[in-house]
Amino acid sequence: MKKFLLCLGCLCSATLAFSQQYSFNSVIDLEATPVISQDITGTCWSFSTSSFLESEIIRISGKQIDISEMYNVRNTYPEKAWNYVMRQGKAQFSQGGLAHDVINSAAEYGLVPHQVYTGLSDGQEKHNHTEMVSVLEGMLNVYIENPARTLSPKWKDAVESVLDVYLGKRVDTFTFDGKEYSPESFMKMTGIAPENYITVTSFTHRPFYSAFVLNIPDNFSDGSFYNLPLDEFIQVIDHALEEGYTLALDCDVSEPGFSQKHGVAVVPENTADAPAILSEIKPEKAVSPEYRQQEFENFHTTDDHLMHITGKATDQNGNTYYKVKNSWGTDQNRVGDTGGYIYMSVPYMRLKAISVMLHKEALSGSTAGHLGI
Repeated sequence: MKKFLLCLGCLCSATLAFSQQYSFNSVIDLEATPVISQDITGTCWSFSTSSFLESEIIRISGKQIDISEMYNVRNTYPEKAWNYVMRQGKAQFSQGGLAHDVINSAAEYGLVPHQVYTGLSDGQEKHNHTEMVSVLEGMLNVYIENPARTLSPKWKDAVESVLDVYLGKRVDTFTFDGKEYSPESFMKMTGIAPENYITVTSFTHRPFYSAFVLNIPDNFSDGSFYNLPLDEFIQVIDHALEEGYTLALDCDVSEPGFSQKHGVAVVPENTADAPAILSEIKPEKAVSPEYRQQEFENFHTTDDHLMHITGKATDQNGNTYYKVKNSWGTDQNRVGDTGGYIYMSVPYMRLKAISVMLHKEALSGSTAGHLGI
């Protein structure tokens, strides 16, 4: 019995020695605005990209400004509706979108601060777009079915009216810090120039160093992506962070290795390690361009969610992670206690990152030259 207990004790000691809880040390930590929640909406694309632009404003001007996410959403829905109706329902109409939709909105309608346009009706404290989207889609389907056989031009006004009721009317002028602005002059004051932002990706089904329209469901606006080899795609992220630029990230978060609760996103080398790797350092999979492409084409990698890359860190074994700001609030990190951030491993980024948006000056000279920027 004593021999058995001695062996059991040795086994427990060995297990503790090789079972390592994550401990992150900051390598790069760029300034960002506080973590907030997108609540019951599918508007991560606006929350993440608005957060990205807020960090850009800090970088450019030193000012910390809370941009209205819902102003971008309000401006984008008419574009979604037009696309859906003109394609006669043969397209997706949903709450989803991508980073370039925020840039398109800014280019057309400028930006406004959150305090000017909250997107909340009187008495509301949280965003919930479930009813609004159902109403809009029901209306649009009536227009598509076209019982009058002639589509009335009033349909666009009807869409605008629904958005006005649920989100609020667009603003023409407002006061901020004692000065009067239009959305366009406010954006100019922030230093944001929409033409400076580009999106890069990495897929082998299109030529590298060229731009193409990535066929994913949320790319309703046919946004263009610059295509890079996978290693260079990761180098773009690293170089941008090293130079003080954050990035907006589109990625897949449906994997078991992604956990807001634990504050990590990892890819276990062995599937048997999937549960344990969320709380213990385990070997991760080596991700090749071929494997990344395979997982994309078999729908194991999808564009589920957008977030904001703000830095890098290492664990106690020297493994590198990207510090990623999420828009699910701060109360979901019950184990990792990372304040609403996710520490995303390099293998996870290589496999599950659909694309990143960044300022074009954040590119290295070599990559900018290859892309002709």
